[in-house]
Amino acid sequence: MIKSRFTWPIVPAIDLAPHFTRAAGGPVDQRVITVVGIGADGWDGLPEVSRAALREADVLLGGARQLGLVPDGGAERVAWPSPLLPALPGLVERYAGRAVAVLASGDPMFYGIGSTLADLVGPGRLRVLPHPSSASLACARLGWPLDRTDVVSFVGRPAETLNALVAPGRRVLVLGAGREAPMVVAALLTGRGFGPSRMTVLSDLGGADEAAAHGVASRWSGPAASALTVVAVECVPGPDAAPLPRVAGLPDDAYEHDGQITKSEVRAVTLARLAPLPGELLWDVGAGSGSVAIEWARAHPSCAAVAVESRPERVERIGRNAKALGVPGVRVVEGRAPDALDGLPRPDAVFIGGGLTTPGLLDRCWDALQPGGRLVANAVTLESEVKVAEYRRTHGGELVRLGVERAAPLGGFTGWRPAMPVTVWTARKDTL
Repeated sequence: MIKSRFTWPIVPAIDLAPHFTRAAGGPVDQRVITVVGIGADGWDGLPEVSRAALREADVLLGGARQLGLVPDGGAERVAWPSPLLPALPGLVERYAGRAVAVLASGDPMFYGIGSTLADLVGPGRLRVLPHPSSASLACARLGWPLDRTDVVSFVGRPAETLNALVAPGRRVLVLGAGREAPMVVAALLTGRGFGPSRMTVLSDLGGADEAAAHGVASRWSGPAASALTVVAVECVPGPDAAPLPRVAGLPDDAYEHDGQITKSEVRAVTLARLAPLPGELLWDVGAGSGSVAIEWARAHPSCAAVAVESRPERVERIGRNAKALGVPGVRVVEGRAPDALDGLPRPDAVFIGGGLTTPGLLDRCWDALQPGGRLVANAVTLESEVKVAEYRRTHGGELVRLGVERAAPLGGFTGWRPAMPVTVWTARKDTL
């Protein structure tokens, strides 16, 4: 690794958890909460409008590090408890009616507490005074266009999310969590065959000890100089790399499976029929290897999926596949449907890949669908074909039969070997 030092102020990666949804019966006080972004250069780096907001506050909330960057002005100082998210609604209630200022690293609306508070109290109760984000400043330092750079955070999130972004020629910024972040990034890149990727690790950005280290993923051997780290990656594939597209129909060998997998060609049609949109939720019932849930989640970072599977070994396998393919947020529920569906959030789409003849399963899935939701069921037996044909008569939709043949050796020649045909029923729930 080659080390160098910078003297320009850079904001460190933010260090707050993902958003949550505002609970019913939330705070009724409508006093505005001011959220102030601050860099490692502290008070000296703040514009006057941010300084004034902090001077006028009765209560300052923030991490111990951020609070330590602000001179004492007489306001009550409250360090975030751990864990933060469960305690945040109570803190907002406790200081209702007082002038509250919240300190955040960099841009509070970029993986930060500002987004969390907006979900909790509503954007109308927030006044956000941002500092430049760590991503903006890192790109400025490196000469990278931010609009063509992917950003992923390891703070409070699984590191395997990076796997979905690794592709030849892509640039990725990783907002680290701890000094070990560069080693985690290097291991993930090398494991995907991208060992030659170039890495720049920016540590203590904006502080007196600000530094950078440069190297290659396959030869990276040490931690960052500080826990405040941004890892910049230029993805370079090695000879054993097998880059995967984001479209549906990944090769079957991209998954660990025991044969219980929706095959690539059928999976591509199935996902097209499920039609994932950003922010939507899928139930994958009888998930097997989890391939449909995983490719739904890969369609967009905001797509969510629940994979329901009754066999414990397959449950574990789905988790491994989801991590390997960059969507570790796929939720896996062990149990037999329809009972295992109790308590799950209502889906925007449902895929049934197994168990179609289970009493009550189709009714339970159809009733759970959001208005306008899609149900896709794949039948491979005569009994399951009869079931979907019955439901088509009462619920409408479309039946398509898919046949796939693959070339295979036939003596000294090559012939076509047909796979089992699959009948696909697709139906959309009435929006009325």
